[in-house]
Amino acid sequence: MNKLLILPFLFLLCSCEEQGVLTKDGYNVTTVAQNASLKYHGAFVSTSGVSVTGEAKIYLENNQYKVQLEDFSISKGPDLKVFLSKTAAPTDFVSLGNLTSATVYIIPKGIDIAMYSHVLIHCQQYNHLFAISKLIQN
Repeated sequence: MNKLLILPFLFLLCSCEEQGVLTKDGYNVTTVAQNASLKYHGAFVSTSGVSVTGEAKIYLENNQYKVQLEDFSISKGPDLKVFLSKTAAPTDFVSLGNLTSATVYIIPKGIDIAMYSHVLIHCQQYNHLFAISKLIQN
C-alpha cells in the first residue's frame, strides 16, 4: 500500500515543470510580413494536465512557409519543441526548433506542407505531448 502512495509523488517530482536546458538556447527572431498568404490555421488543444491557448497559423511568404503561434500561452515544461507533424502524435514529424518566446518558426525548404496536418508542442526530454493544433486549409 505504501508503494502505491509513493508512485504518484515520484511522478510529480519527475514531471515536466521546470525549464529544460535544451529549451534555454538562443533563437533567431523572425516575423511574418503583412503581405504573407495564410495557408493553414488551427486552434491548440491541450493534453491532460496542461494549459494552452492560441492558434498555429502557416503562412507562405516569398516561397518560404512559416508557422506563427498567435495569442499563444502554455504551461511551463522542459525541453519543449515545436513539431510539424503528419499525425496528432509525435511519430512522423519535422522539428521546427525549441519553443521560445519567438512566435514564428521557419519550415525547412523542400517540405511538402500538404502532407503535414498538425502542429505539436512536445516535451522531448520526457516524451510528453503538451498541445496539438489540427491544421485546416484556408
